[in-house]
Amino acid sequence: MTSSTKSSRSRTRHTGAAAVALAAAAALLAGCSSDNTSDNPLDGEKAEAGTVVVGSNNFAESTLLADIYGEALRAKGLKVSYKHNIGSRETTYSLMKNGSITVLPEYNGSLLAYLDPEAGQESADAVNEAVKAKLDKKLTLLESSPAEDKDSVSVNAETAKKYGLTSSSTLADLKDVAPELVIGGSPEFQTRQQGLEGLETVYGLKFKSFKALDAGGPLTQAALTRNTVQAADIFTTDPTILKEKFVVLKDPENLFGFANVTPLVHKEGLPQEGVDALNAVSAKLDTETLLDLDAQVQLDKKDPLDVAKAWLKSAGLD
Repeated sequence: MTSSTKSSRSRTRHTGAAAVALAAAAALLAGCSSDNTSDNPLDGEKAEAGTVVVGSNNFAESTLLADIYGEALRAKGLKVSYKHNIGSRETTYSLMKNGSITVLPEYNGSLLAYLDPEAGQESADAVNEAVKAKLDKKLTLLESSPAEDKDSVSVNAETAKKYGLTSSSTLADLKDVAPELVIGGSPEFQTRQQGLEGLETVYGLKFKSFKALDAGGPLTQAALTRNTVQAADIFTTDPTILKEKFVVLKDPENLFGFANVTPLVHKEGLPQEGVDALNAVSAKLDTETLLDLDAQVQLDKKDPLDVAKAWLKSAGLD
C-alpha cells in the first residue's frame, strides 16, 4: 500500500516540534556532551579542511546517533568534530548545504516529507531514491539502517497478557479485540490516515473509543501505563516501551510509513573510508538495538558518547 506522508506525525517529531522532548534533551545535553563539540552549533562556519563535522538535532536520540557516527569515523582515523543540539530540520539542512556540517543523522521518510510533502512512500528503497532526487546536489544519503523511530500502535502489558499479544503480533491481530479497547494519541491521530482512519481502512480496526492525549509524550505514556487507554500511538524507540513492558504491534502494511535512520552527507566532506564506516554502522543498527541504547541514555542517564563507544566496540566497529 501507499503511505501518505502529508499526515505523518513522525515528520513533526523529528523537526523538533515536541516541546517536552526537547526540554528533556536540552537538560540531558547540559550534563552529557561529546568532546570536541562546537560551543555554538549555529555559527555556520565551514568545516576545517580534513575535519568531518557531525551534527545533531536537539533531541536525545539524534545526539546519540551523531556520537555513534562520529566515533565510527574516528575509529577509521578520520578527524571529527561535533555540532550538537542544533534545532529544526530547516536549520540543519541549511548548514548541510553550505558545508558547515558534513554528516547528520536523518530519518528517510521524515526527510522526504520535508523535501516533498506530497510524496508517497512505497518502500524504504523507494523513499531513499525519492529523497536523493530532491536533495541539494551537494548532498546525498548513505545506506539506511533497519532501525526506525516512527509511530506505532502499542499495547500495555496487561492488555498484551489478556489477549495473548506478543512482539510478533501485528495490527491485524487486534481486529477482534479492538472493540473492547480504548486507544490514545494526539488529537490529530483521530482523523488522520496515519491514525484511526488508516487503522480502520487498512486493518479493519474499530476501537471502543479514542482518548485525546499528546503526540507520543508523557500524557500518552502515563495513560497507557495506568490502563486509562489499552492501546496508544507510541514511537518505536521510546524507552518507555522497555520500562513499562509495552508491546509494539508490527505494521506489515506500512501504514505509518518509513523512518529508517540514515546518514545525510555533504559529498565533498566525507572520504570513501568514511562512507564505508557509516554504511557498516547502518548494517548493524536495528530498532531493538536503538531502543536499548536510547534507554541507556534517557532512563539510565548515561553519557551518550560512552553509550556510543560501548556499542561500537560490541559491534566490532571500533
